[in-house]
Amino acid sequence: MTTDPSELPDLFGTRAVLRDHVMAHSVKRGEFVLKSGARSTWFLDTKQTACRSDGIMAVANALLEILPPEVTAIGGLTMGADPMAYGVAAVAATRGRDLRSFSVRKEAKDHGVTGRIAGALMPGDKVVITEDTTTRGTSLMEAVEAVRAFGAEPILVTVIVDRGGTCAAMCEAAGIAYQPLLTAPDLGFPFGT
Repeated sequence: MTTDPSELPDLFGTRAVLRDHVMAHSVKRGEFVLKSGARSTWFLDTKQTACRSDGIMAVANALLEILPPEVTAIGGLTMGADPMAYGVAAVAATRGRDLRSFSVRKEAKDHGVTGRIAGALMPGDKVVITEDTTTRGTSLMEAVEAVRAFGAEPILVTVIVDRGGTCAAMCEAAGIAYQPLLTAPDLGFPFGT
């Protein structure tokens, strides 16, 4: 199931606050070459939102409004997911909601605590997979597969900003709900540019 963020209720203006923060701190204008090799006149550095105290509060406020009650853990592929996972879990704790956080390593560790999962994820957890920004969705799907291999169940994928507009179809094919907090069109840009 995919929900268009514009269809989500914004009773307290949480998405508007998040959008304003992203526009002020994370949107860069100029000439950029994206990871895909494509050229763009804008770039998202959403870590500038996720790594600021007021920014992670805006993320947490928006995400906690849509987080299913059965979710017990939050995380995703390191580095893109780390600030969101740790910050949202900490804010949730101040509101009486217990969420464990974790990271998915890019490669399996072969010593100490081995494998790709680092943190407090437990087999059987109901998981939200997160990341700061997605263009294609491949990192999110890589995290989904690692979490499933660990024995936990991804039930929601979310990002601060969906830049590309292709992740929804990938999530649908994987049988996971997808709810980005913001999209490129929410910021005044077309998908995929």
